[in-house]
Amino acid sequence: MATREQALEILDSAELICSAEFVSTAIARVASEITDVLGERYPVVLSVMGGAIVFAGQLLPQLRFPLDLDYIHVTRYRNTTQGHDVEWKVTPKADIRGRVVLVLDDILDEGRTLEAVYEKLSEMGVSEIYNAVLAVKDIGQPKPIKADFAGIHLPNRYVFGCGMDVKGLWRNLPEIYALKD
Repeated sequence: MATREQALEILDSAELICSAEFVSTAIARVASEITDVLGERYPVVLSVMGGAIVFAGQLLPQLRFPLDLDYIHVTRYRNTTQGHDVEWKVTPKADIRGRVVLVLDDILDEGRTLEAVYEKLSEMGVSEIYNAVLAVKDIGQPKPIKADFAGIHLPNRYVFGCGMDVKGLWRNLPEIYALKD
């Protein structure tokens, strides 16, 4: 675990790449796009913990249609800056068989986490799966899954803020930063 001083040092040396206002505008646009597609449906919304908590908290109040809310906890980073195998901590609690599901996540990076989520939900018998991500990282190579709804496109750098962490830190920031190369 980092000290307070180490956490502040990370933030002080990082580069701001998306302001809080830019993020807020992007989330409002995503909410409108989701409403256009799912507003007449009754989806189960699954927030991927812990990264999607900030995105979900800003997005959900803007979805003015009935939905069921649940969460899943699946991770690859485990408070590091390198991805590992997908680890499931919590699967959906709601009965989702035959339901339309909207998965909320913080970032679509390599796509392996969302791919694993789709596989699990398909095994559980959902009828349709959509995803909404705050950010898509442009990594310069194909991904196994695409974002149905995406707020922001980011460069291929290690980013944090708005639910995304750096070594377990700074998920709480309203803007998005990148580590200096």
